[in-house]
Amino acid sequence: MSLSIPNAPNSGLFKAGYQNYDAEDGAVLRNIDACRTIASTVQTSLGPYGRNKLVINHLQKMTLTNDAATILRELEVVHPAAKLLVMASQQQEAEMGDATNMVIVFAGELLRKAEDLLRMGLKTSEIVQGYERAGREAIRILEELEVDRVENIRDQAELAKAIRTVVAAKQSGNEEFLADMVAEAVLAVLPKNPYNFNVDNVRVVKIMGGSLEQSKVVKGMVFGRQPDGTVTKAVKSKVGVFSCPIDISQTETKGTVLLKNSKELYEFSKGEEAQMEQTVKELKDSGLRVIVAGSTVGELALHYLNRAGILVIKVLSKFELRRLCRVVGATPLARLGAPMPDEMGNVDIVETLEIGGDRVTVFRQENEQTRTATLVLRGATQNHLEDVERAVDDGVNVFKAITRDPRLVPGAGASEMQLIERVTAIADRTAGLGQHAIRKYAEAFEVIPRTLAESAGLDATEVLAKLYTAHAATPTPQANTNGTKKTSDSESSSSSEAEVPCLGVDIENNDGTGTLDAEDDGILDLMITKSWAIKLATEAARTVLSVDQIIVARQAGGPKPPGPNPGWDDDD
Repeated sequence: MSLSIPNAPNSGLFKAGYQNYDAEDGAVLRNIDACRTIASTVQTSLGPYGRNKLVINHLQKMTLTNDAATILRELEVVHPAAKLLVMASQQQEAEMGDATNMVIVFAGELLRKAEDLLRMGLKTSEIVQGYERAGREAIRILEELEVDRVENIRDQAELAKAIRTVVAAKQSGNEEFLADMVAEAVLAVLPKNPYNFNVDNVRVVKIMGGSLEQSKVVKGMVFGRQPDGTVTKAVKSKVGVFSCPIDISQTETKGTVLLKNSKELYEFSKGEEAQMEQTVKELKDSGLRVIVAGSTVGELALHYLNRAGILVIKVLSKFELRRLCRVVGATPLARLGAPMPDEMGNVDIVETLEIGGDRVTVFRQENEQTRTATLVLRGATQNHLEDVERAVDDGVNVFKAITRDPRLVPGAGASEMQLIERVTAIADRTAGLGQHAIRKYAEAFEVIPRTLAESAGLDATEVLAKLYTAHAATPTPQANTNGTKKTSDSESSSSSEAEVPCLGVDIENNDGTGTLDAEDDGILDLMITKSWAIKLATEAARTVLSVDQIIVARQAGGPKPPGPNPGWDDDD
């Protein structure tokens, strides 16, 4: 009725069915509430002792994990503001492969602090500007917190040092073993220029049964099936990869053949057999001893291939076929016939192994460097194996990040405590209303050590009090209002390294205080990963705060899809 009144807001502007929420309806506060809900969902999964979530999607597939990226992917968030946080988390996953949970949790805490500021009377523009400045200062301060770096990227022990903290966040207790395995697999496929490292070159095969300690690294590719023929092993062999069916070729036209007696029937099938035998003879004469089929293998073709002593295995995934071509150096052929010498690949060993009752085929190169390495993971349940696979993926992605920036900062919440201290000092020196936003931004970092302490069952208030005391006791380098230090560059770098306090949350509470020295205990986070997480979380929070109106169109019409029929199995 209101749309017919000329002076009504938006009269005649939108089609019927549009919903409009503006600032007067509390659109910003509603958005903040939605973002806080999504942040609180994944917050309890932060850290090594983070709780798992059991998510059952619309296809009734069950996912048990504490990986924020996987949880959010399965949840299918529809609220537009909460989606912004999810998109920032997905960007972190794509860019760094780790710290996705930190993006969501930190952005949610920034918005919670912004709500307090809005209730105090600050405008969203003032909060956004304060957050923007505080974010820049936080990135700058983070670079002063470097305590270590990966000096030699080809040293397995050095790599494991950087990877173990990442793996521990997903698989606490198994981090030493898994970090060594990931480092070994990465070094097996590392090219001459580490910057060209491809994450896709480290594969994972999950085999149920046994324990995690029985997992191993294989230099090459592992397929979870045995060869189709009777030949199960080949050494120093030429490999042919065919993406077409290995069978009698079907004609495109149909014809009718009249057979008058058994001799004609015998002669008719004999022609096909002779043709297939000739094809297999050509393959053998070309030097092929291993054939990888990307499609079906006919019974007749398999019979002649077995007689010729050629190993045959089907790989139905075109992506796996492409990776195998990379490992053996072959070209996939779309026609059945003898390949040219440059189209064939070479493999040192193809063998069939039995791992925990499952027979697998291994393509292995014996030289030091290989194009692909595979981690064969063992475990009791499929869900556990998938969670270990995510930990391995995070470890491999972190190595990719190390090739860009090898600097490490203290973990266990120590870096966040230092950021609180130093960003608050900047707020104290800032004039105007912006100082409130900068101070709240600094306070938001507290959510990381607090969550780590709470998930470990410690008294978070007591632990944080000890951390605040320890970090406040260390003098922070003085900075000018424009963010530059007063000391010279050489003095500042040496003094800041000496002054970085590394006291963080001890989730195992070994000494009863709930605190530890992160550097001494080897709990180190990659600086570039944390820097990107802070950057993306700040940007997501600023974007949500900048929204003052939500206009929702009516959903597209059309008939609803039919639901499940409850009586589908009735006889009548």
